[in-house]
Amino acid sequence: MAAHYGPDKRAAARALYLQGIKIPDIRRALEIGTERVIQQWRKKEGWDDLLAPVRVEEAIAARVIRLTDKEEKTGADLSELDRLAGLLARFEIDKAKADKIRAEADSIRAGGDGAGRGRPPNKTRREQKGTGIDISDIGAEKLEAFAQEHLYPYQLEWRKRGKDPATRRNRFILKSRQIGATYYFAFEALEDAILTGENQIFLSASRPQAEIFRAYIIAFAHEIGQITLRGNPIKLSNGAMLIFVSTNASTAQGYSGNLYCDEVFWWPGDFENLYKSATGMASRKKFRRTFISTPSVKTHGAYSRWSGREYNRNRPEKDRRELDLSHEALKAGQLGPDRIWRQIVTLEDAQEQGNDEFDTQELRDEYGKESYNNLFSCVFLDETQSIFKLAELLVCTRDSTGWTHIRLNTERPLGNRPVAIGFDPSRSRDPSCVALLETPLTPQGPWRFFDSLKLHGQRFINQALEIAQLYERYNIIHCGVDVTGLGVGVYEELEKKHLAHLVPIHYSNEIKNMIVINMMGIIERQRFEYPDDRTDVTQSFLMVHRQSTQGGAITYAANRTAETGHADLFWAIAHGAIMEKLNAGGSGEDSGMTLASC
Repeated sequence: MAAHYGPDKRAAARALYLQGIKIPDIRRALEIGTERVIQQWRKKEGWDDLLAPVRVEEAIAARVIRLTDKEEKTGADLSELDRLAGLLARFEIDKAKADKIRAEADSIRAGGDGAGRGRPPNKTRREQKGTGIDISDIGAEKLEAFAQEHLYPYQLEWRKRGKDPATRRNRFILKSRQIGATYYFAFEALEDAILTGENQIFLSASRPQAEIFRAYIIAFAHEIGQITLRGNPIKLSNGAMLIFVSTNASTAQGYSGNLYCDEVFWWPGDFENLYKSATGMASRKKFRRTFISTPSVKTHGAYSRWSGREYNRNRPEKDRRELDLSHEALKAGQLGPDRIWRQIVTLEDAQEQGNDEFDTQELRDEYGKESYNNLFSCVFLDETQSIFKLAELLVCTRDSTGWTHIRLNTERPLGNRPVAIGFDPSRSRDPSCVALLETPLTPQGPWRFFDSLKLHGQRFINQALEIAQLYERYNIIHCGVDVTGLGVGVYEELEKKHLAHLVPIHYSNEIKNMIVINMMGIIERQRFEYPDDRTDVTQSFLMVHRQSTQGGAITYAANRTAETGHADLFWAIAHGAIMEKLNAGGSGEDSGMTLASC
């Protein structure tokens, strides 16, 4: 049965698309099943027609921002800045014409059929120079009605705690994925900005995640009051600003307001320094400081705050307090001695409170025990058993919007640049996984993971067809396929299509070790890059650990059973990156990389 997505999800997707976010990124960010759904919305609602009036100006502005963010600018960069600044100036000079075009776009965005073109918009409020976007049509009654109609009880509890003087100041919520935390806190921030005029600052683990907050806020304003919000910061007529940044907190310094820190257990770098920079923006007692995250590992810097260890650090032993961090203790929320209100909300908790959008048994079958517990039951991963460390993986993350040569929505996303594919087959009910990596252009260049596919419940011939279609879009120079078990069926179908550069991987203990050690070396030399919003990559790598065989030999595993999952994304990436080892050894597709079944 096809998944149903409500108007809020569709509006959020539209807002991201109009900001220039790529459809594959929108799918991942909003957790929509397939890109085809978004493409259907795009065509049916005419999103491309909405792009035309504003896209050129926004594209120029985005490029200016990208250039100004560069620490070391070349002469060519400076020349380009001058030229782009001139273009933006001409947009300002021709403001009357631009306003007319924007008014037409606003009318369409408000839900009109385009018949009002050429007339001033009569429903959609716009930003006027020197003021801010008029939000007078949205009052407390409309916001309250929206909250009561759309929020689950656990979200209403977050709202209550945000208003309670005893708990409003510091909230730290450890939560399951996909239960609507981003959705809720975007609404809370908009509500507070409208009713109080206070600034709202969003600090996210990645830029795409920050853009999701902004997209939800834009969607809420449109649905509740037929108001079109734009910009970053979004400026309201009552003086409030909504500011969206990634973990470079310095970009938001100088602002003050309510602070929302998202996915803090996945923040790269020195957490305490980031924490101090961020919370400084909400140091006045009237402001809220809210921390939201799924768990990563207990060695992450944020765990010291969550566990109370930071609170106890410089206190005499008699004044220290041990916190009960169990789900039982924190399910309903609890205010700690450090004045932080903590809560754990699992997927099962959300279901108990009316969120019936998930089939937990299906998710358990798909993700396996370890992944399910981490993603949906708020259990931290055991990094002590992993061969990879969270800190070294986060060093490899990148803001993928800087990869301007990758354009996923085009027919040839990387032009003729070389790409490696890795395929990890399903073991039971879990999906097969395909990883796409841009290969290094120099001997010490980076392996750049930029996309992946999940193939759910498809026949061998259909999975092979999906991979063959990648050959049409990319210059594939390596396709590593695990042919152990069910993978052999997919490989045979690929062979029938006479695709080049196929490498069958028949697992043995020696081959498995070679694959993992090769990936370890790439990570250690910091030659692996992946988007900072792909926490699923991080999680998958953390699941890989050493173990001993019955004969006492060392091998590597990732709980590759139907019951506990198998870190499919790691293996898919590693099957692509093994090309480097084959080439270094003077082998390749002709090597018959026979990796004998274990």
